Amino acid sequence: MSQTRILALVGSLRSGSINRKLAEAAVQTAPEGVEISIYEGLGEIPFYNEDIDVAGSVPAAATALREAIAAVDGLLLFVPEYNGSIPAALKNAIDWASRPYGEGVVKGKPAAVVSASISPNAAKWSHGDTVKVLGVAGASVVEGAHLHFGVIGQRFAESHPRDDAEALTELAAAVHELVQAVQESVNA
Repeated sequence: MSQTRILALVGSLRSGSINRKLAEAAVQTAPEGVEISIYEGLGEIPFYNEDIDVAGSVPAAATALREAIAAVDGLLLFVPEYNGSIPAALKNAIDWASRPYGEGVVKGKPAAVVSASISPNAAKWSHGDTVKVLGVAGASVVEGAHLHFGVIGQRFAESHPRDDAEALTELAAAVHELVQAVQESVNA
């Protein structure tokens, strides 16, 4: 069996964000034969603009994102909630990955969403918006791999999610569901 490659996109650009720490913990849960890497550079990508999305003008940061997504088998998005919705950097990344419309690198790619916020709502609004945007963009959203973490400011105040056995178990289950969807898409 060949290596299954998953790319994690973290919606918070803050280096110490708990969403980033959850992504780091997810990397740790990858079973044998699965590689999860965290994409760096979402903050470097200019806002999507069709005027610059033409041959010879596509910004290097957008090209790098497209190439990174094209090279993997699935996507795992970590989504905080900013003012009740998806962070702009993550939405922008999905916009770049969805173009050209109907043919973008995200088309048909299995994708799962993990949401986390300081509220008990667990970023479920942002989660829902991300699922909708991914679906419209053409990704194959893996409903069974979704995961929500609430009150993360309290839960992970003293420790990294990789030190939380329950969080690791939940992340491992989400990764398993995503990998299963990837394998099913390859065998279809």
